[in-house]
Amino acid sequence: MTSLLDKIIARKRVEVAKAKSQVKLKVLKERAAGMDRPRNFFAAVVNSRGPRRTRVIAEIKRQSPSAGVIREDFDHVRIAKQYHQGGAAAISCLTDEEGFGGHLGYLQQIRDAVPLPVLRKDFIVDQYQVWESRVAGADAILLIAEVLEEGQILDMMILARELGMTTLVEAHEVDRLLKVRHYIGFPHAGYSLLGINNRNLKSMKTDLSHIFRLLEFVENRQVVVCESGISTRADLARLRQRGVNIALIGERLLRQPDPGRALDELLGRPGKSKT
Repeated sequence: MTSLLDKIIARKRVEVAKAKSQVKLKVLKERAAGMDRPRNFFAAVVNSRGPRRTRVIAEIKRQSPSAGVIREDFDHVRIAKQYHQGGAAAISCLTDEEGFGGHLGYLQQIRDAVPLPVLRKDFIVDQYQVWESRVAGADAILLIAEVLEEGQILDMMILARELGMTTLVEAHEVDRLLKVRHYIGFPHAGYSLLGINNRNLKSMKTDLSHIFRLLEFVENRQVVVCESGISTRADLARLRQRGVNIALIGERLLRQPDPGRALDELLGRPGKSKT
């Protein structure tokens, strides 16, 4: 892990310890028991029978450590509505506050505004956060292979499945990909996705060609999500040619005046988004 990621994870462990002291796990479990089942994130983005087209997980974030402030006029609910109008299949929402300007409360607010399933994108280091995510309204969670041990990933995948949530297991480097690729589909098919992130954790730069190298080690490309480094329709076409039909896109859209219209255009659907 990079020193930046190390710092984030150390901070996150402190935050989780504080959250545990404020709301006991027993309370989270009681709250989760009274909730409706999550929306089916997996089904929203994996289309095994329909035409080969890209399904976009559109990301909502105010800022990032590598890019700084991405969007000054940040309104997460308005952006979610624009993404929905623009053809997003699902929403990814950053909930880390210090580094990304997010908030756990954004998840339910977005779900109340649009019918799309919502991924909690954060640095999950403890099973407590899986319960926390469900209670906050998440339909899916991100698990980062560079952050967690294999046993932790498996335990969290099992728990997420029990709670009805999808897991997006993300790998940046080939060694991590080789360790987690066999777990996709565990404990049951239809609940997990494999994310390949094109951001180099040392330089923080993105390179779309990274995924094409790592795809050589992946058999089932239907469940692969390409993350970071996507800018054009041509990029999406290149991915489809290699069997990848799911893309997580954020910064490219958020820097445009109307993120929904930008998504329309990226998908080849100009003119359908409204402010």
